[in-house]
Amino acid sequence: MQYICDFHTHSKYSRATSKQADIDNFGKWAKIKGVDVLGTGDFTHPLWFRGLKERLIPAEDGLFKLKPSNGNNHNGNNHNETRFILTTEISSIYSKNGKTRKIHNIIFAPSFEVVEKINTHLGWIGNLKSDGRPILGLDAKELAKIVLGISPDCMVIPAHAWTPWFSIFGHFSGFDSIEECFEEYSKYIYAIETGLSSDPEMNWRWSKLDNITLISNSDAHSPHKIGREANIFEGEKISYNLITEAIKRKSDELKLVRTLEFFPEEGKYHWDGHRDCGVVLSPEESLKYNNLCPVCGKMMTIGVMNRVCQLADRKDDTKPANAIPFQKLIPLEEIIADVIGLGVGTKGVEAHYKNLIRVFGNEFNILLNVRKGELTGASSPEIAEGIEKVRQGKISIQPGYDGEFGKISVFGETEQRPKTNGGQEVLF
Repeated sequence: MQYICDFHTHSKYSRATSKQADIDNFGKWAKIKGVDVLGTGDFTHPLWFRGLKERLIPAEDGLFKLKPSNGNNHNGNNHNETRFILTTEISSIYSKNGKTRKIHNIIFAPSFEVVEKINTHLGWIGNLKSDGRPILGLDAKELAKIVLGISPDCMVIPAHAWTPWFSIFGHFSGFDSIEECFEEYSKYIYAIETGLSSDPEMNWRWSKLDNITLISNSDAHSPHKIGREANIFEGEKISYNLITEAIKRKSDELKLVRTLEFFPEEGKYHWDGHRDCGVVLSPEESLKYNNLCPVCGKMMTIGVMNRVCQLADRKDDTKPANAIPFQKLIPLEEIIADVIGLGVGTKGVEAHYKNLIRVFGNEFNILLNVRKGELTGASSPEIAEGIEKVRQGKISIQPGYDGEFGKISVFGETEQRPKTNGGQEVLF
């Protein structure tokens, strides 16, 4: 059996998140997306944590499910229900080795009791009420020491490891190795989150990551963003300990068999650039300008690809022997929007999306499994062709830079864009 897992989300108590980011909407959208295990996110926030304790009940060991309530279909021990795993993200801002460090880490916890102890301890250090992703003046190594000291079953995983501003390897405030950041606690760092602007293939270029598991998550700030990246595990059953042991590559019962990725060019920090001047450059081009904006002369935001190139010790086509396979995807709404020429969130796109979900169950099933002919019968030849082109990687993307997401074109500028009527032929 396969389980699709997305461990990194944020609630409505985090900054720049949707008001719809509550646990019930997460459960609803996890089903729509096809996510089997979803990280709760933000367990350090007092109000969010109180809500989690009120709305979640135990399922498999260390996993939870929503309590039955009016208006949902949860009943008994239905294994089709979404499971939740207790997670949060901590922002550590501190000085180390003469440089300001800004590091984000994901924390996994096995129980509410462990979370309460973590929250009590971290509450002595900083204000947990101000943000679902609290900012603490706490060395990342000390964070690992505290969390693992409370429970060795917890996990600490560096989040979006390459983003320029808030990550372990980020150009502006990161480190040049896991060991430099976590010191003697490096042996407890089993994985990193690759982030939207990098994919496993980019990470394979650095041999220091050969024994580090590469995981991928949505970092969703609203429910409909769940699953834009995810992890596929395979085994007869699932639990908190089986998940963490699989990430550590110590489990025979559950294996991480594939990750589902953004096209990294779509990420908003993939290439270098200066948004104010509309300048976007590849690492090779940036080198010619000494990383300075060729228009105004200011320092550009150095993107993920550039930073990977700085630390890489291998060529592009290297694949480690123990590498976990991956597949690049584009969210279904974005594919539909590009094909029919309407914006994401418009009624025409929504009509096609809802119809496909109604017919095939969930988004991942549509993106990964449903045959082109079946897609054509349920939607249109153009949308089916768009999904097939994404599966084959035959798309065009203008790389993201300096906080701007990349721009996707499924059919490319030189291809004939299919003529559609904006979704008016969708039948329900």
